[in-house]
Amino acid sequence: MALSLTNKNVVFVAGLGGIGLDTTKELLKRDLKNLVILDRIDNPDVIAELKTINPKVTVTFIPYDVSVPITETKKLLKTIFDKLKTVDILINGAGILDDHQIERTIAVNYTGLVNTTTAILDFWDKRKGGPGGIICNIGSVTGFNAIYQVPVYSGTKAAVVNFTSSLAKLAPITGVTAYTVNPGITRTTLVHKFNSWLDVEPQVAEKLLAHPTQSSQACGENFVKAIELNQNGAIWKLDRGTLEAIQ
Repeated sequence: MALSLTNKNVVFVAGLGGIGLDTTKELLKRDLKNLVILDRIDNPDVIAELKTINPKVTVTFIPYDVSVPITETKKLLKTIFDKLKTVDILINGAGILDDHQIERTIAVNYTGLVNTTTAILDFWDKRKGGPGGIICNIGSVTGFNAIYQVPVYSGTKAAVVNFTSSLAKLAPITGVTAYTVNPGITRTTLVHKFNSWLDVEPQVAEKLLAHPTQSSQACGENFVKAIELNQNGAIWKLDRGTLEAIQ
């Protein structure tokens, strides 16, 4: 069912870098009520710029590292819910691409996403009297078409796709719907230089960028279109400036 973003409260994890930032700018073109950005990046100038895009939207920044224990995430979400009373959409967007950092990659790309999702169920789960909600998880085309030189990163993204598909099937029980947006190769700082697993391919970034790419702005525009389409269980592919549902 199509979704209007007017007057919605959105929490965006990692909304200040790369695809996240361009998606944030696109979201602000809609008349949200509140946009809460949780990010490790602390950039007051960018936050100030975001606040000028649409004065109708209240933009709030809160420092957050997805790798913190789930108890910390629950405390943070309680603060947000106490202030806003309700949250309509959670976007989980944190990610790193560096197969030298195995534990950090798993912690940020997968464990953190699972923990943040699990934490918000305390407030949304209809079995606890919650109103339900919408979860948008950022995966990657590597979740179903691995870059084999970075198997750790690709593996975390496959896990995100499967975790989210399971959440979608649990919606009748929890009242929480979910889908993934999976960008293809996008021109961001994430892909310009990164390490392959065990250095199996020292020039993996260069070889990746030899393929057709898309701008983060085009990706952000399609990202918001996917949010507005609001299809529970959808696996969206955002590649080369297009939006496609993967069956």
